[in-house]
Amino acid sequence: MLRSSKGFPLKILSVFGTRPEAVKMAPVVRELQRTAGIESLVCVTAQHRQMLDQVLALFDIRPDVDLDLMRDDQSLAELSARIFRDLDPVLADLKPDWVLVQGDTTTVAIASLLAYYRRIRVGHVEAGLRTHDKWQPFPEEINRRVAGVAADLHFAPTEWARQNLLREGIPDAVIVVTGNPVIDALRVVAAQPEPPEITRLIEQLITTKLKTTKLILVTAHRRENFWKPLENICAALKELAARGDVEIVYPVHLNPNVQEPVYRLLGNVPHITLLPPLDYLPLVHLMKRSTLVLTDSGGIQEEAPAFGVPVLVLREVTERPEGVEAGVLKLVGTDTRLIVREANRLLDDASAYAAMAKAVNPFGDGQAAGRIVRALLKMM
Repeated sequence: MLRSSKGFPLKILSVFGTRPEAVKMAPVVRELQRTAGIESLVCVTAQHRQMLDQVLALFDIRPDVDLDLMRDDQSLAELSARIFRDLDPVLADLKPDWVLVQGDTTTVAIASLLAYYRRIRVGHVEAGLRTHDKWQPFPEEINRRVAGVAADLHFAPTEWARQNLLREGIPDAVIVVTGNPVIDALRVVAAQPEPPEITRLIEQLITTKLKTTKLILVTAHRRENFWKPLENICAALKELAARGDVEIVYPVHLNPNVQEPVYRLLGNVPHITLLPPLDYLPLVHLMKRSTLVLTDSGGIQEEAPAFGVPVLVLREVTERPEGVEAGVLKLVGTDTRLIVREANRLLDDASAYAAMAKAVNPFGDGQAAGRIVRALLKMM
């Protein structure tokens, strides 16, 4: 049996708080659980409560510690303070050999710092993503840089991410290119039967109308897009809906800064369906059925190309330029005219659409979790 420096089985604590973190950590947690000689523990901050819980249920993950820190409309400072206060005693009590964090949330930044304070080794999943603009995305760019400084082992999803870390002075010996575990998770979920609510939705929107009707999936909720940028996005969606041959489905984030403008501007627009946030299983199957995705999300930039669905990124910069270089993503920002122009081009030009739909997804092969666990074992 593998043993830590303390003489016990290697104890690894995975800490996460949001749905995207849970999706990407789920394959890693499952791999840890089935690996002999590892004691796998899970702590959730529940930075996002409802959206986190449905992913935990989907992947049958039962947290050992649930801090339940979500509060309505709390500031980043308030959330950070709660994580500092409530997570530190957990680390003191459990004394893990490693803390694993994923991505770029507030949970990631604070958990990495707390582990560092207690001299616990940190493994950073999805390490090395950078826009090199601390305001875009906000606050994620700084969160992941903080985690990068504290981390002892960096799981870079791509070679581009590895090069970012090398330029920052991270030794190559502690960087492992793994692919992104979101592709591992996506394969598991996509293989499950399509949820009935998605089948019914597609039938209502598409099959009872013209066979040429195209489905556009939209997700937009980033903090840097609050207020005027989000209003510009809504104006673009309204103009696209006026084509008459598209149906736009927009699951709307629960944040009131998203809910208010979206429902005010799009609530009664024909060919636009606004939904509550979707669980991950129906979201994946809706993505599979889509013709085009418009998003400012991070994970969807990696997920949709796995289904051959082109993605227009509603941001000025992306920390996933590999997708732009590969041709599966295109940056359009939040300029109404540019969004409409590029969406219309893909909807009307079959060759332009095929060039994006048939490009190779650079974000992984579905084997990232195994590579992450093997790398941890080598660091004994």
